[in-house]
Amino acid sequence: MATTTSDHHMTATPVTSGRTFLRELEDRGAAFAHIGPNWFASVMGTGIVANAAALLPRQVAGLHEFAVGVWVIAAAWLITLTAITAVHWTRHTDNARAHASNPAMAPFYGAPPMALMTVGAGTLLVGHDVIGMPAAIVVAFVLWTLGTLGGLASSALVPYWLFTRHEVDVQHTFATWLMPVVPPMVSAATGAALIQHLPAGQAREAMLLACYAMFGLSLLASLVIITLVWGRLAYEKTGPVATVPTLFIVLGPLGQSITAANLLGNQAHIAIAAPFSTGFQAMGVLYGAPVFGFAMLWLVIAAALVVRAAKQGMGFSLTWWSFTFPVGTVVTGTSLLATDTGLDALAWIAVGLYVLLLAAWVTAAVRTAHGALRTGTLLQAT
Repeated sequence: MATTTSDHHMTATPVTSGRTFLRELEDRGAAFAHIGPNWFASVMGTGIVANAAALLPRQVAGLHEFAVGVWVIAAAWLITLTAITAVHWTRHTDNARAHASNPAMAPFYGAPPMALMTVGAGTLLVGHDVIGMPAAIVVAFVLWTLGTLGGLASSALVPYWLFTRHEVDVQHTFATWLMPVVPPMVSAATGAALIQHLPAGQAREAMLLACYAMFGLSLLASLVIITLVWGRLAYEKTGPVATVPTLFIVLGPLGQSITAANLLGNQAHIAIAAPFSTGFQAMGVLYGAPVFGFAMLWLVIAAALVVRAAKQGMGFSLTWWSFTFPVGTVVTGTSLLATDTGLDALAWIAVGLYVLLLAAWVTAAVRTAHGALRTGTLLQAT
């Protein structure tokens, strides 16, 4: 079984020197024949670079402007990729429908909802500089609503397909199984900023508790899957080197849950009365600090396994985007812990992780552009 349909670099033939893949095609629509929901991970990975920059506890000159620029790129790429996906569904309907029955691709149905909410959150954080705050609030609410509905659907449907349709065994237990169940955690984190824009009273309290409910939904499902992934690594080892980067996805629910716990806790006082508001605020640090510890452990283990895979010949594929969004959520979670506790050590750890995020993002973006536009390897079927 193919581990993921993003491993196109292993089968494609390079184009003629001096020409690009797209120029070689007689039918440009054929370039979209094998576009899958996994491509939306590139929107997530780009958007989190902007969001993490805005939340860093240490700011430098030009960082805000950089964040705005990256948000513009993420928003433009989201629009473009949505249009490409529409072409894919229109002209290559059979391929599009086949993704649901592919156990390697189906988990990535969680990526489009997270891409929507990541860009929506960035609209409130930095995008208002471009479109104005009134428009930013509307865009954020729309993208959050669409992303939340899509994320709740993916968190139920994809596991259902896994339990009833997909044929898998222990060696095919990958961290990508987290993708469809993490979106509700993103809803919890990004929904926190929307609470203050709702009418006081029932609306705010309902939003707060709904976000905590989605926090729990995603957290418990993620803990089950992380346990399965740990077991698979212990009993079956790492498997194909092309899948090793996806181990970084485990950082996603960890970092995003720290982010959500702190953002929701900081908004609780405007939505619910004490002592619940005080408890929710304290939960940000009481939950976040221990989970931060496990996130650092997993980061070290996953990084070591990636280095090992690189020595074994791991090539580039879309799985490299796993180095971006998950790490970005750890940056935002660490940044909020640093802000809420005032601890300088956490602030500088957040800065260091952000530097790693930038390096991963630039690498993934450049290699993706080359593999899609220049050689076409990422646009061809395995």
